[in-house]
Amino acid sequence: MMRKKSISASKASLVLFLCQMISALEVPLDSKLLEELSQPPTITQQSPKDYIVDPRENIVIQCEAKGKPPPSFSWTRNGTHFDIDKDAQVTMKPNSGTLVINIMNGGKAEAYEGVYQCTARNERGAAISNNIVIRPSRSPLWTKEKLEPNQVREGDSLVLHCRPPVGLPPPIIFWMDNAFQRLPQSERVSQGLNGDLYFSNVQPEDTREDYICYARFNHTQTIQQKQPISVKVFSTKPVTERQPVLLTPTGSTSTKVELRGNVLLLECIAAGLPTPVIRWIKEGGELPANRTFFENFKKTLKIIDVSEADSGNYKCIARNILGSAHHVISVTVKAAPYWITAPRNLVLSPGEDGTLICRANGNPKPNISWLANGVPIAIAPEDPSRKVDGDTIIFSHVQERSSAVYQCNASNEYGYLLANAFVNVLAEPPRILTSANKLYQVISDSPALLDCAYFGSPKPEIEWFKGVKGSILRGNEYIFHDNGTLEIPVAQKDSTGTYTCVARNELGKIQNEVQLEVKDPTMIIKQPEYKVVQRYGQVSFECIIKHDSTLLPAVIWLKDNDELPDDERFLVGKDNLTIMNVTDRDDGTYTCIVNTTLDSVSASAVLTVVAAPPTPAIIYARPNPPFDLELTGQLERSVELSWIPGDENNSPITNFVIEYEDGLHEPGVWHYQTEVPGTQTTVQLKLSPYVNYSFRVIAVNEIGRSQPSEPSEQYLTKSANPDENPSNVQGIGSEPDNLVITWESLKGFQSNGPGLQYKVSWRQKDVDDEWTSVIVANVSKYIVSGTPTFVPYEIKVQALNDLGYAPEPSEVIGHSGEDLPMVAPGNVQVHVVNSTLAKVHWDPVPLKTVRGHLQGYKVYYWKVQSLSRRSRRHVEKKILTFRGNKTFGMLPGLEPYSSYKLNVRVVNGKGEGPASPDKVFKTPEGVPSSPSFLKITNPTLDSLTLEWGSPTHPNGVLTSYILKFQPINNTHELGPLVEIRIPANESSLILKNLNYSTRYKFYFNAQTSVGSGSQITEEAVTIMDEGKMAMASRQVDIATQGWFIGLMCAVALLILILLIVCFIRRNKGGKYPVKEKEDAHADPEIQPMKEDDGTFGEYSDAEDHKPLKKGSRTPSDRTVKKEDSDDSLVDYGEGVNGQFNEDGSFIGQYSGKKEKEPAEGNESSEAPSPVNAMNSFV
Repeated sequence: MMRKKSISASKASLVLFLCQMISALEVPLDSKLLEELSQPPTITQQSPKDYIVDPRENIVIQCEAKGKPPPSFSWTRNGTHFDIDKDAQVTMKPNSGTLVINIMNGGKAEAYEGVYQCTARNERGAAISNNIVIRPSRSPLWTKEKLEPNQVREGDSLVLHCRPPVGLPPPIIFWMDNAFQRLPQSERVSQGLNGDLYFSNVQPEDTREDYICYARFNHTQTIQQKQPISVKVFSTKPVTERQPVLLTPTGSTSTKVELRGNVLLLECIAAGLPTPVIRWIKEGGELPANRTFFENFKKTLKIIDVSEADSGNYKCIARNILGSAHHVISVTVKAAPYWITAPRNLVLSPGEDGTLICRANGNPKPNISWLANGVPIAIAPEDPSRKVDGDTIIFSHVQERSSAVYQCNASNEYGYLLANAFVNVLAEPPRILTSANKLYQVISDSPALLDCAYFGSPKPEIEWFKGVKGSILRGNEYIFHDNGTLEIPVAQKDSTGTYTCVARNELGKIQNEVQLEVKDPTMIIKQPEYKVVQRYGQVSFECIIKHDSTLLPAVIWLKDNDELPDDERFLVGKDNLTIMNVTDRDDGTYTCIVNTTLDSVSASAVLTVVAAPPTPAIIYARPNPPFDLELTGQLERSVELSWIPGDENNSPITNFVIEYEDGLHEPGVWHYQTEVPGTQTTVQLKLSPYVNYSFRVIAVNEIGRSQPSEPSEQYLTKSANPDENPSNVQGIGSEPDNLVITWESLKGFQSNGPGLQYKVSWRQKDVDDEWTSVIVANVSKYIVSGTPTFVPYEIKVQALNDLGYAPEPSEVIGHSGEDLPMVAPGNVQVHVVNSTLAKVHWDPVPLKTVRGHLQGYKVYYWKVQSLSRRSRRHVEKKILTFRGNKTFGMLPGLEPYSSYKLNVRVVNGKGEGPASPDKVFKTPEGVPSSPSFLKITNPTLDSLTLEWGSPTHPNGVLTSYILKFQPINNTHELGPLVEIRIPANESSLILKNLNYSTRYKFYFNAQTSVGSGSQITEEAVTIMDEGKMAMASRQVDIATQGWFIGLMCAVALLILILLIVCFIRRNKGGKYPVKEKEDAHADPEIQPMKEDDGTFGEYSDAEDHKPLKKGSRTPSDRTVKKEDSDDSLVDYGEGVNGQFNEDGSFIGQYSGKKEKEPAEGNESSEAPSPVNAMNSFV
C-alpha cells in the first residue's frame, strides 16, 4: 500500500493546498512558470492613509502593484476620476502607479489637498489602495501679543501660557532662555502636556525676564519663538504655606477617550507650599504592570498599548504636609477596526469551491462591506458562483470568469481597514519544475530523496517508475511525499538506476527522469592503535582506508581534536602519521578523518609518552579488551549487556566504557553510551526506538584505555513517535516581506522511526489569528512569504514520523524581515566647540519608522573648503557611528577655519535610512602650522637676509610673523633675545647692524588672531672683518712669551691635582656637583638676566607662555606625564572614549602647559605634541 505524508496535521482540503500554492507562486521558484500563469493585481506598496507632505518639495503618492498581465493604473481624487493628463504638474512613473506632483517648479501644495485612491487593473480584476488623504504641513507664525510682566508673591502658584500656533502636525513645545539653554524643571516647576509652564510655588530665584516658549515643527524643520515673558517675585515675610490645589485639570472629575493600541497620557499638576507630591491609583483595580510609566516628576501617568481592559477611573492625589487634593479621570478606551481574520488570496480550479473570510473587531463593532474589483458588490456584475453571507463570500463550482479581486472594508467612527484578496481560477496542465536528468548520489544504506517538484490546476497525481519500462513503484520500501519527492529509506547498490516521475491531471500528463547512483561507503580497514612510547623515541599510527572508486577521499590528522602542531617532527604519509623525537607535549589523542563528497569516517588512538622504566621488573600496560559480549532481556526501550574482562596487565581496571553503533543511520560510527565501575560486568542499557544497535566495551586502568572489544550482535528496536522536537528554532526575515524559519534537524536515531518530517507552524503575535502550518522533510529551513515588515511571529516546529507526532513543541518569537528606515533624523543642530571639535545633535526618529532593530545613527561629514584659501579639493566623506538611540555625538579632528557639511542617518539591521538635509557649519580660526621653510642667505659683516615660506596650514588669516634671535658666543652661551614683528604679507627680511663674525640663532613662527603657531629655528654666521684680522696679525703673539708658557703649565698642574682629589672623594661615597654647563643651548627665556645690564628679563608673550624653571624642563620628546593632564574626551563615535554631560558639554576643563617659545634645534618637522592636542580644546 502506497504511504503518503500529509502536508498538514489536519485533513487539509484541496482549497487549502491551492491557497498555499499561490503563496509559492509569488516567490520566483521557476521564472518560466511565473511568466506563463495569469494573476489578478495585488497592491504591493502605497502611501500612508494620512499623508502630511512638505509644501516645499514635490509630492510623491506611491502606488505599486503586481499581476499577470502587468496592471494598468488610474486614480480618483475626492471620489471622482483624476485625469492626470490634463495637469502639467502631475506625472505617473513608468510601469508604476506612483504619482509625482511637481511643486518645486511652480505648483502649490495647497491646490492638491484631497483624498486620493489608486486602482490597479488587468483582465483578471482590479485592486484598490486605501483612501490617501494628502495635507501639506503648516508651521504658522506666532500671533503678536502684548505680554504684561508677571509680578508674583513668593510661595504663590503661577502658570505661564504658551498657546502655540496651530500647525500640521502639532508642534513640539519647549521652554528656553535667551542663551538657548533649557529652563530647569523639577517637582516644583514643570511643563504641562499643553505646553504651559506651571509653578507649584514661586521662589525668588524664579525672577527673570527671558521665559521663552518655542514651538518646533519637525515636518518643515522650523522653530517659532514666542515673545519673552517676564516674571518678578517679591518677598513677604513670613511666607504662608498652602495645602495642595490642582492647577490642571480643574474640578473634581473629568473624562478621557483613547483608542486601543495608543498611548494614554493623564496629567495632574498641583499648586501648594511645600511642593505637593503626586500619586496615581486606579479605582477598583491595579495599574497595568510592564505598561505603566510615570513622567514629568510623576505628574504624568503614561500607559502604553492601551486596551479595553484599561477603561476605568484613574485618581491622582496631590499631597503635602498641610493636606491633599484629588481628581478622578474617567477613561474610556475605544478601538478603530483591527483584523481578526483578513481575507487571503484564493486559487481554485474550475468546478471547485472556496470561501473568503473577513473578520474584524473594534469599539464600536465595525461594519463589514464587500467590493468586487473596486465596485460595491451590490452593484457589481453578478456571478452565479458567488454568495455573500455577512463577513464571508462563498464560492461554489467556480469557472475561469469567476476570477476577480475582492475588497473587504471594515469601518467605524474611528477609522477603517481595507484589504484586497483575489480569487484566481486557473486551469493548467501539469508542469514538472525539477530539472530533467538530475543526478543524485548517496552512500549505500543511507536514505535517498528524489525530487519531483510540480504544479498544475487541478492538483496533479504523482506516480514513480524505475527503468524505462518499469512498473509503478509501490510497497513499504518507498515513501511518497505530497510535494512529489520519492524517498528510499535505505538505498542499496541495486537501487542505482533511472527513475521516472509522472504528473497527470484531467488536462494532461508530463514526465521527468532523474538518475540515482549508490556508492560504497568509505571505511577505515586498519585503524590507528593505542601506543606507548618512551620519551625521544619514534611512533607511527596507521590509517588504511577503503572507498568507492568514483569518490576521491581526503585524509586529515588531528591531535586532541585540533590541527597537528606546525612541527617538522610530524610526518604525514599516505596511510600513516609518524612522530619523530617524541616529547611529553606529544601525549594525547590522534584522530584520522577521511572525507569524501558524500560521507566521512574517523578513528582515534591515544599516544602515551613515558620515561624509560627504572627496572624491568614489573610492566604496567593498558588492559586487554573485554570479550564474549552477550545481549539478554531484550525489551522495546532496554537491553542487558554482559561481558568478560580481559587481562589487567598489572594495573587494576577502574571502569568500563560502553559504546554503541547505529547500523541503520550511522554505520561505522561509534557513540558513547555509558560507563560502569571496573568491578561490574553487566549493565542495563536504555535504548531509543528505530535504532539497529551494536555494542562494544572498552576497559580503562591508570595507564589508559584498552582496545575496543569485538562488537556484540545487532538488536533492532521498534519504531515509535519522536520523543523530542528540533532545537534552536529561530525566525529571522531575510527580506522585508518574508520570515525565514530555521531549526536544527534531529539526528537519525532521534527520529524514532521512518519518515521523519517537521510540522512548521506560525502566526502573527498579538493578533487573533489561527496557526498556519506546513509539513516539510529533509530541510532545516522554511520561508514564509508575504509577511508585513518587521512584525513579531510565534513559531513552533514539531517532529513527526510514520507513527505520529512528537510532544507539543514550545513556541519561540521571531520577526519578519527588516526594511530600510523610512525617515531621516530631524532637527539636526551643530555646536562648534572649538576649531577642531564640533558637537552634533538630532532628534530620534519614531521607532515605527525604523522598520527593524535600531542599531544607531551614522553621521556623514566632509570638508567643503578652507576659508583661508578658498580652494576646493576632492571631497573625502568621513563617517562616525553612534550605537543605540543616542541623539548627539562629537566630531573630532576638524580642520580650523574651514567650511563643513554633515548629515545624519538612522541605521537598522537592513541598512541605512535616508539622509537628513545637509547641515553647513564653519570652524573658527586656529593657530597656524610652522612656516614651510626658513632660509638665511647673503651674509655680510653686519647683515643677514632671511627668506621664508608661508605655513602649509595657515588655519586662519595670518596677522604677522614673529622673529626672535640672539647671538651665541664661543662657549655656546646665549646672548640677549631680540624680537621683531613682521607683516603677514612679507616673505623676506634683511637684518642689519649685526656683529661681525658672530653666530646667531633664529626662532621664527606665524600668528593668527588666535595665537602663535609652531616655530622653526635656524642658525647663521656673519662674515669676519679682514682689516681687523690683519691688525691682529701684526701684534705680538702672546703664546710665544715664556712667562705665559710657565703660567699655563702651573694651571695644568693645579687642574691635575684637583682631578685626583675629586676621584678619591668619589670612591669614598662623596658627591661632587658636575652640572656646570647643562643649560648650554637652553631656551633663552630661562637664562638668568641681570637687572642692571640692560638686557631682556623673563619673556612672556600675549598667550601667557610661562618660562620653565630651572630643574623642571620639559622632556625633549615633548611628551607629557600623566600628572600634567589626565582629562579625556568621549562620544567621538565608535571606539572613542570620553565624558560629556547630558546636554553635550564637556566635563572638566581642558588645559595644559604650552611649549617654550624658542626651543633647541629645528622643531618644524616634529609631530604635534599631546600638550598641543589638549590645548586645542581650551
